[in-house]
Amino acid sequence: MTFKVVIPARYASSRLPGKPLLDIAGKPMVVRVAEQAVASGAEEVVIATDHERISDVVEQHGYSVVMTRADHASGTDRIAEVVEQRGWAGDAIIVNVQGDEPLIEPTLIQDVANNLASHPEASMATACHSLHDTPSILNPNIVKVVLDNQGHALYFSRAPIPYPRDAFAANQDVPNDMPIYRHIGIYAYRAQFLNAYAALKPAAIEQFESLEQLRVLWHGYKISVQVTQKAPASGVDTEADLAYVRSVLIAQQNLPL
Repeated sequence: MTFKVVIPARYASSRLPGKPLLDIAGKPMVVRVAEQAVASGAEEVVIATDHERISDVVEQHGYSVVMTRADHASGTDRIAEVVEQRGWAGDAIIVNVQGDEPLIEPTLIQDVANNLASHPEASMATACHSLHDTPSILNPNIVKVVLDNQGHALYFSRAPIPYPRDAFAANQDVPNDMPIYRHIGIYAYRAQFLNAYAALKPAAIEQFESLEQLRVLWHGYKISVQVTQKAPASGVDTEADLAYVRSVLIAQQNLPL
């Protein structure tokens, strides 16, 4: 089974301007992400950006880049433009790897692609892992997903879902046998669906929750969700995240601090 990886990389970031170009143990972050994507076995890895500086750095490191419009509402919209520019076949599988995930496991990228390939009824695939601690479940920055009995997403939310009514009413922690899953922000799509996605009207629930995948569910498409046993390493959203990721890669490579 073959698949491609597209890495959306915007220059603008409210908390970390120029985030894709931040140094991570001697290399720009977007290059670190591209290295993990190549290690996944993808037949093609493309960085999709709206900024010339990112484009120049990516090409200097030998990776393929596509310049896209600056007004895309989401990474999925940006990837849809890449599909259109490249003219990829409708049945091609494309994995969206976030440009701020330099520690993403190559096997997770491959697993999500395989999940979509084995579920022809689904238009997208993604991943999740179990949550057990109450603070994480209540944290609106941690997106939760509820699944049906076929492993398809029923809903994504920043709220605690499903809600353990009786336990919370009694000021107790979440029951150990209650399945609560944290959504992992990685997606696989077929090119033909991305062509359709670009024309879908944004949904109110997508805008209220600020979760682009809700547009897909609102329009009636299925998302297959793989439950992984291993929580992914931290992405980079804050200065603290950046320091942590740098320390991990420095330790892995035995580099001086």
